[in-house]
Parts: sequence; structure tokens; C-alpha cells
Amino acid sequence: MARGAGSLPELVRLVAGELVSEVCSVYALKPGDILELLATEGLRQDAIGRTRLRVGEGIIGMAAATGAPLNLPDAQNHPAFAYRPETGEEPFASMLAVPVRRAGRTLGVIAVQNRNPRRFDPGEVEELETVAMLLAEVLSAAGAQDSTAEGLGATVPRRFPATVLVPGLAMGPVVVLGAAPPPGRLLADNTGEELLRLDRAVAAMQQGIDALIEAGLPQEATGAASAASREILDAYRLVAADAGWLRRVGDAIRGGLSAEAAVHRVSGDVRDRMRRITDPYLRERLADLEDLAGRLLTTLGGPGAVKVAPPGAILLARRLGPAEVLDWHGRGIAGFVVEEGSASSHAAILARGLAGCQVILRPEQDVRRVYQRAVEARAARQAGFAALRDLPAETRDGTKVSLMLNIGLALELVQLDATAAAGIGLFRTEIAMLARGAIADVPEQAAGYARVLDAAGDRPVLFRTLDLGGDKLLPGNELPPEENPAMGWRSLRIGLDRPALLRRQLRALLLAAGGRNLSVMFPMVATVAEFRAARALLDAEVAKVRPAPGELRVGTMLEVPALMFQLPELLKVVDFVSVGTNDLMQFLFAADRSTPSLAGRYDLLSPPMLDLLATLAEQCRAAGVALSVCGEAAARPVEAMTLVGLGIETLSMPASGIFPVKALLRSLDLPEFRRVLAAIRRTAGGAASLREPIVSWAREHGLEIDRG
Repeated sequence: MARGAGSLPELVRLVAGELVSEVCSVYALKPGDILELLATEGLRQDAIGRTRLRVGEGIIGMAAATGAPLNLPDAQNHPAFAYRPETGEEPFASMLAVPVRRAGRTLGVIAVQNRNPRRFDPGEVEELETVAMLLAEVLSAAGAQDSTAEGLGATVPRRFPATVLVPGLAMGPVVVLGAAPPPGRLLADNTGEELLRLDRAVAAMQQGIDALIEAGLPQEATGAASAASREILDAYRLVAADAGWLRRVGDAIRGGLSAEAAVHRVSGDVRDRMRRITDPYLRERLADLEDLAGRLLTTLGGPGAVKVAPPGAILLARRLGPAEVLDWHGRGIAGFVVEEGSASSHAAILARGLAGCQVILRPEQDVRRVYQRAVEARAARQAGFAALRDLPAETRDGTKVSLMLNIGLALELVQLDATAAAGIGLFRTEIAMLARGAIADVPEQAAGYARVLDAAGDRPVLFRTLDLGGDKLLPGNELPPEENPAMGWRSLRIGLDRPALLRRQLRALLLAAGGRNLSVMFPMVATVAEFRAARALLDAEVAKVRPAPGELRVGTMLEVPALMFQLPELLKVVDFVSVGTNDLMQFLFAADRSTPSLAGRYDLLSPPMLDLLATLAEQCRAAGVALSVCGEAAARPVEAMTLVGLGIETLSMPASGIFPVKALLRSLDLPEFRRVLAAIRRTAGGAASLREPIVSWAREHGLEIDRG
């Protein structure tokens, strides 16, 4: 050990004792932006010299990268947490990591950890920062050096921050999908011939898409993905046949361009326009259009050779369309990394059952081994979840909880049987229309809704009427600019102001029911008067459609806090209430959920939210009105446990949340937790969140609160 490093074991012991922490560890920065564990009190001693993290990787790496302390009460559930099995750090929840800096350069990190979730107070943070100042000289003597000491070559491991669109792990060589070069021939020699070439190419392209739909997904695809090809590719085919963009291509040809140049220009114009739009559903259609433009260019004999990928490769691309996902998966691609994409994009929906990856470039051998073990552990856990399918969703004391699905496309209906969900607690009727880029007519809507009811059988389906506006716009139906579109002319407000639109959808739902039971839910209701007006439109359609539904249940989403002050009147006129936590949170705290700087600032497990939900549950129970939560929070085990603890026993969520939530509930002693939750709420004392004591109790009782 270099001079000065011999005092580190004593230092970490002293710091651990002074801060009353079970763990204190020192990491030193080595060449290549590697942080190596140099000394520890509380972790396994044989991890010294073996445990390494890249700058930016894990909590330790983030502290080094940002140059700022990280004070986390539940570090292991932080998205950036990097598990290192050789350290034995599983029992420790909270972590304070402070960078060690000298002359403005980071030399390492010192961290303390505790078993119980807690946030270190400002005095403790200041103490550790003082230790870090003194430690800088010790680390410098021990050979630590900042990243400028060695240039980063092409062989140095790199870790890139990313958002997971499709959970999973994949390892393999990288294939980069670049943009095709512009066409070589720009001007048309014969306009008529170029138009004929375009017509033939469009027909050939559509035949190719038909072949993809006919072939479907590879045989090994399972779950929702096994049914994805027809729904997504049908919508994709509608875009391919859309007269709007093809007409613009034809106009460009008539203006003197070759067919290839016209496709290139029109797709470029649309790309420039759509990239200025913040709506994720519209932006996802940009990937579809670029995919189609590339296919049309290939059919026309345009530039670009087909890339070859070794089996198990990871594809890197700016954007991907749905057909590209299927094509590349057919060539053996194991994972996709896209620069621009969202979890609701067509490509992500298709890839959900195919592949997904975290992004580490040129991983070292020890990292490969860790991830291989993680792949194996994940597979084992998923196998354990599968065993839960036919077990009831109930707590240890026998309280039954109804776990339902949030879906928006027919392709997701296979998840009903795959998860044994109790029904569909939220069917987003606007998603299919956003996918196709237009509002379907009544017969087409009715046929789609009938397929949903057929798949559900005796299980309930809550159809939410069109939730358009805000960040969900259809092409050609752009609204006037608004300062706050999330609180503007959207959702039911559009339906009430354009009653013909809403009545057509309600007629389609009644026709789809064909005498079966039907549940209709109105979104973004702010007043009882708005609900009554929407209900009147529905009743007018009921009078015209035969056969009438066997049972018609009509309810409201509760997203606008104003409804809480109208509960007595509201509960007289609704059959059920469903809480949309995403919108309710942003309206309650006046915090736009799309603003990155506010992400995570306000917590569902805060006293005001829990008080609101508890009051709602109590009044709904007294009025005999069914209550559910259908927001994304219901899919997170800790939140789900808390909602059930408040008396909300119907939760609707994405399919990925069903098994983790069921696993937790089956281990939960609900009466005991309700007593604990009540005590935590009584002693909140103005806390911003009650997450820490709830998580601490769950960990103490061995409950699995991770999503897997």
C-alpha cells in the first residue's frame, strides 16, 4: 500500500463510530475513471481492491461524477444503485456519499451506510465533508488520480445514463444504425414515370407490411408481444397508406423532383415539424414515418445496404419504427438502445416482449460476471412470479384485493390471461386512435370495443372516454396554443363542447356491449354538473340503442382536487370512482409532471395525499360506491401496500406490476400494517413524505418491496 494509505482502516473505523453508522467505506479514483474500494468498516474485507465502479455508475459513481454529496434514505431502491454482491451490503438501506476533491478535481468518494432508512442530518453531512477534505491528501498519497491523468481510449469502459423503456438485461456486440445518405438523383427526367414508380413502390411496400402482419412475431415471443404484430402493424399500415403524406410526395414529384428525392424531402419536412412537438404520442409517429420513408426508398432502389448483425448484438439507433424492431429481432438482435423514444412508442410496445438493455459500453470481465448473475437471478425471480398466477390476490389475513389492468390497445388483451388479472380497470380508448392518427367511425369503434369485451368475458372492463387534448393531439386537430395545456381544453371538456364526438363514442360503446354489462368512465371531471351533462349524453344514446346493456355502470375519474369538495353530491350520482394518481398529484401540488426539475419532488406517500385518499375511501365506503386507483403508482409495491392499508382494495396497473404487487400483498399482515400506518400518519409532524418509515417497517418484516 502506498504511503498514507495505511491509516485508512483506522480512519473508516473512526468515522463509522463518530457518525453512528454500521458502514464507512473509501473509494479511490484510478486510471480510466474507475473507483476502487480502498478501505471499509462494515463491508466484507475481501471486497477491498476487488469492488470497482465507473464514474457515474451507482451511488458512489454519481457522487464522483457530480462532485456533490448524495444523501439517500433508501439507496438500494434508487434507480442508479449498482449492486456489488462481493461487498455484502444487502442489509444496509441508507447511504451518504461525499466526493473527495482536491484542487477542483475528484479523487474518490467516502460513504457511510445504515441498516435503517434515514436521511443524514446537515451536521453529519458537514462532518463527512470535513473528513473528505482531509482524506484528499491521503488518497493523493495512495495513488488516486483524476480522469485527466490518463486519456480515455477506445478500450476504456464507459457507462451511459439511460431511461429503461423495456425492462431486461442483454449483453452483446454493438451495431450502429446510421441515417441513410441523401438520394443521388434529385431531379425527375419524366414526371409521369416518377409518379408511376412511386405508385408501384407504395404498393410493394404495403405488400411487405402485409407480409409482416401475416408472419407476426417470432415463435419465441411471449405474453403481450405475441399478439402485438397485428394491432401495432395495422396502425403502422394505416400510416403507410395515409393519403396526406403520400399526396405531398406526389406534389413534390410534380414539382420536378425524382421519387427518391421527393420522399426524402417530405419526410425531412415532417421530421422538422414533429420534432418541435412535445406530445409523446405524436412524436412516436415520427419514428413510424421515418421507418416507412426508409422502406419506400429501399423499394425505389434508393441508397443504403442492409446491415448485417451478429446474433445477440445490441442495436444503437436514433429512432426505431415498429417494423424495424421486428426485422432486426428476426436477425437475432438481443437489445435496442434508442436516442429518442418513449415507453408508449410502437417500437417499445413491440420490444416489450423481445428485448431490453442497460447501457454499459466495453464492460470489464468482473462487470460481465455481475450482470450474468443478475440475468440468472432475474430469470429465477420471474419464474417465481409466474407461480403466483393462479394464486388469489389476498393478504395474509385473507383480505381480497382486486388487481386489474391498465391497457389501451387490443394487443395487450393477452395480458388478462397471462396475469390472471381480475379485469380491466382502465381501458384508454384514445390510444388506438392516436396510433392510427384519426378518430375511427362508429362501426369501427364498436368492433374494437367488442373485441375487448369478448376477451374479458365475465371480467369487468372500465372504458374511459376519449382523453384528448393537452399532450395528446391528433394530426390535423391541433388546438390553439395554451399556457398550461394540462389544465386547458382537454378530455371531457372537449367532449362536452363537441357533443357529437362524445355521442359517437358512447353509441359505439353501447353497440359493442350488445346487451352485455358495460362500464363507462368520464375523465377530467371538475364539477358534478360536468358529470351530469356527460351522463345526459350517454342516457340519450341509451334510449336509441338496442339491445340495452344488461347493467350500465357510469363513473368518474378523480383527478381534479375540486371534486373532493363535492363528494356528497358526487357520490349520489356515480356508480364508481377511479383515482388517476398522475394528474391528481400534479394538480394537488401545482407541479407539472413533465418538468424534469420537479421529478420526485412530491410524493404520493405524503400526508396530504394520504389524507385525501383516506377521506375518499371512507366516504365511498359509507355511500356504497366502488373505489379504485388506476394511476401508475398502483403498480409500485410500497404504494400498493399503502393504498390497501387506507382501505382501497381495487388497484389497476400495467401488467408488469401485477405479480410484484401480488407477491407483496400475500406476505402482508394487513391488520398490523393498518395499525402501524395509522400511527405513522398521526406522528407525521409536517413531514414531506412518510415513505421512509413505511419502507423501514416493510423491510423489518421481510416484505419484498422491489418491482423485480
